[in-house]
Amino acid sequence: MAYSKDVADIENLLALNPKVQKNARLVSTKATKVNKKHWKRNGNKSCHTCGNLDNNFDDIKHTTLSERAALREAARCLKCADAPCQKSCPTQLDIKSFITSIANKNYYGASKAIFSDNPLGLTCGMVCPTSDLCVGGCNLYASEEGPINIGGLQQFATEIFKTMGIPQIRDPSLTPLDQLHASYRSKVALIGCGPASISCATFLARLGYSNVTVFEKENYIGGLSSSEIPQFRLPYDVVSFEVDLMKDLGVKVELGKGLGSPNGVSLDSLKKGGYSAVFVGIGLPQAKRIPIFESLTEDQGFFTSKGFLPVVAKASKAGMCSCKSSLPKLRGNVIVLGAGDTAFDCATSALRCGAKRVFIVFRKGFTTIRAVPEEMELAREELCEFMPFLSPREVLMKGGRISGLQLCRTEQNDAGNWVEDEDQLVTLKADYIISAFGSALKDDAVKNALSPLRFNKWGLPEVNEDTMQASEDWVFCGGDLAGLANTTVESVNDGKTAAWFLHKYLQESSGQSVPSVPALPQFFTPIDLVDVSVEMCGMKFLNPYGLASATPTTSAPMIRRAFEQGWSFAVTKTFSLDKDLVTNISPRIVRGTTAGHLYGPGQGAYLNIELISEKTAAYWCTSVTELKRDFPKHIVISSIMCGYNKDDWTELAIMAEKCGSDALELNLSCPHGMGERGMGLACGQDSELVLNICRWVRAAVKIPFFAKMTPNITNIVVIASAAKQGGADGVTATNTVSGLMGLKGNSQAWPAVGNKKRTTYGGVSGNAIRPIALRAVSAIAKALPGFPIMAAGGIDSAEVGLQFLHCGASVLQVCSAIHNQEFTLVDDYITGLKTLLYLQTLDDLSEWDGQSPPTARHQRGKPIPKIIDIVGKNLPSFGPYLEERQQIIAEHKKSQDLLEEAPEPTRPVKQPKKEAPTVKDMIGRALDKIGTYGDLNNKEQVVALIDPELCVNCGKCYMTCNDSGYQSISFDPKSHIPFVTQDCTGCTLCVSVCPIIDCIKMVPRTTPYKPYRGIPPAVAAI
Repeated sequence: MAYSKDVADIENLLALNPKVQKNARLVSTKATKVNKKHWKRNGNKSCHTCGNLDNNFDDIKHTTLSERAALREAARCLKCADAPCQKSCPTQLDIKSFITSIANKNYYGASKAIFSDNPLGLTCGMVCPTSDLCVGGCNLYASEEGPINIGGLQQFATEIFKTMGIPQIRDPSLTPLDQLHASYRSKVALIGCGPASISCATFLARLGYSNVTVFEKENYIGGLSSSEIPQFRLPYDVVSFEVDLMKDLGVKVELGKGLGSPNGVSLDSLKKGGYSAVFVGIGLPQAKRIPIFESLTEDQGFFTSKGFLPVVAKASKAGMCSCKSSLPKLRGNVIVLGAGDTAFDCATSALRCGAKRVFIVFRKGFTTIRAVPEEMELAREELCEFMPFLSPREVLMKGGRISGLQLCRTEQNDAGNWVEDEDQLVTLKADYIISAFGSALKDDAVKNALSPLRFNKWGLPEVNEDTMQASEDWVFCGGDLAGLANTTVESVNDGKTAAWFLHKYLQESSGQSVPSVPALPQFFTPIDLVDVSVEMCGMKFLNPYGLASATPTTSAPMIRRAFEQGWSFAVTKTFSLDKDLVTNISPRIVRGTTAGHLYGPGQGAYLNIELISEKTAAYWCTSVTELKRDFPKHIVISSIMCGYNKDDWTELAIMAEKCGSDALELNLSCPHGMGERGMGLACGQDSELVLNICRWVRAAVKIPFFAKMTPNITNIVVIASAAKQGGADGVTATNTVSGLMGLKGNSQAWPAVGNKKRTTYGGVSGNAIRPIALRAVSAIAKALPGFPIMAAGGIDSAEVGLQFLHCGASVLQVCSAIHNQEFTLVDDYITGLKTLLYLQTLDDLSEWDGQSPPTARHQRGKPIPKIIDIVGKNLPSFGPYLEERQQIIAEHKKSQDLLEEAPEPTRPVKQPKKEAPTVKDMIGRALDKIGTYGDLNNKEQVVALIDPELCVNCGKCYMTCNDSGYQSISFDPKSHIPFVTQDCTGCTLCVSVCPIIDCIKMVPRTTPYKPYRGIPPAVAAI
């Protein structure tokens, strides 16, 4: 037996393992045409797939994202200054901030930013025409990879929050309801429970109005969001969730009470009922019909969008109403007339109601079409036929039913007007016609109920478009009725705008004043009540986040700005005595190469050869005094450095204490430049020098001081122990790691200084050194229990910060993450930490990993049924297997009762089972789990388990197992489904390279692990 050759079984397993190509490959075009069909993942162009959509109302949006995709997309975002995307959003979402939070796995922080400006943030994430709004302003349009999928990210974050089951509450820092002026108890009515009213009511309730009632004519909530946007674009439980958030604040909803309807309401009746202000946010109730359709009925095969979509909604949206409705039974050819989003919703809905072919007919061309590209693309993918430049002329009837439609060609003349050419006629056979020509306010009962409002030439109420105030000063309008909003998000903003000016009207009517600049309260939940303050060495930190002694603290004004954004402490840039002043070289701070060829923000590492502060000790001492005067609750730590000289350390320490510093940080670790002067690293690598320096400083000052550790040493615990023995109150772990970041092809390093292009070893910082910093913190914490540690090194999110707390740190210093962005990051870190602490109170979320729920089975971000449960076998999602999957799912959907299983309600909310833990509770939590290799149990083994439904069949697990592991994953040559064999040793390399979260899990091994020794020990000994 040859031990250096694979055995036959392994040779067979390795059949598909990559090999270096020795020759050009030749496969005939004929063979490739056959092969590509087997591996094809995108849809077929053949129309035979149209019928597969019957009764299938699953999510079809391109923008929907899984967690993996959301994290990758959020990382792409540049987080621009004065971000154009925000300026293009009607509700002015802080898009940069919420994408930052997603990138940092702070999904609550993202949701808070979204719902603060848009109470229908999840709805808008699903249905917003982002290509015409925020995405249209994305600066990445100027790049090859294109703009960010903002809508998908918004949907992803808010769906995660929805799953958390946490209520909205009013910000308790605002004046309590019982202490507000009586005007806040004024009765306020909102008519229509659609997006505009939900938004307006939410903001009014946040402001403190406690007697707010929404009247809705239907027996379901949501307005047109529920009745006219299909389930596959906007599920009903999303609308219900956002209404629940509104009701959390005390807003009441009365169903079955419409404007002008029997037993309904009118402006007059509301006035007589004691209502001080009214917001009217109804949709336009009547569909527009052209004369040739006036006499047609649904029995004859004619629908308007107002007649068709609500019926589809009631039959497909579980929980929407108690009725047991059925989908319209369509067949054959369906013509949809119109070029707006509603027309495309009708078209794609018709396919789900039995239509075999759908023609979307519109008067103008593609360049002037009103629908957003997202809607058009979905209809195109589902093989709807687009027919531009046609206008309906005559309906063809046969046997009392529609049999076709005659249309004439339209053209644009030289004057720019659209005209019909009756010499060019087209006849289409049709079984059904759906008219989607828009809607209007024609109902006299509704108009009378709006009396005494004045109406404009379009038959809508006159409205001040800046304030949404109608001709009667106590009435405000929004949404379709106001005539300004064309989209859901614009309706939301109508309600938001009206809320402020309605508030202004009520307050000023009561003799109260309001700010001249609108100041609407933000979204707030019990998460925001969590206390993240922490005490260390007698100092109280508002939160554990501070600025490291580095570029973010280059000047005192920078520290001031950081405090204003929410950072609780700052360590000044290291300063020295005047005799040791430095002058920096340039270039000196460069991006790292450890994350590959990544350009822009999100760098995994930086290298710097910057020295300590160029400013004098006098400057810093004066600045510290000013900062402490203006920010008494914030902690200012002075970072100081001297050579190995007792007098120098004594003088500088006393100077820093006298100016009002809360504490000192002794920089004994700068890895470049200063060591050559007998400072920094030159002191910090010698335990005796550290011991003596700490003794000198301890003798000189009474305030706490921390020795800043260098990682460029064999055993950091020895240095930390010396610092403690010398009287230090704690340590900072760690400073940067000495390194050379890289060389160019011509052997030149970067940064290259001067004409000679010379360089030196610099300090590596950022995520690349996080493992080193975590080891340093945990090693010191285990060796010196209770010894305070300020952590530094790769802290770029609340999740990572919590890891350092678990390892024994008390507070956290940040630098490189600010290089990647700016000071507002701290808001994300604070909300992220609060969330991580609060979620520990909810037993229902015990399976979550931080803010990440267990990964649902999905393909392209959309949930899928487990095929093996339906047909007893696994099928990948390409080629003939994909067609088989689609057929199986189609048959499964046809027999499914869409109303049988109502979605899980979001109320009642999940109740905490205990108090939220404190930051102090987190410190050192992981230390008992970190030990020596000898502490580990080699009897309790795991093996890999692959979920074929999540698998994308890339074979990465197979390849890494072959060439870096144990050849224990097979790879089917036809289906590319990987399978873990009994030879798996549980090394976990496959999990590490798998691109899909939770596709591979490590599960307990059920048989004893017997290592393969090659040559048995007894034989080897002979």
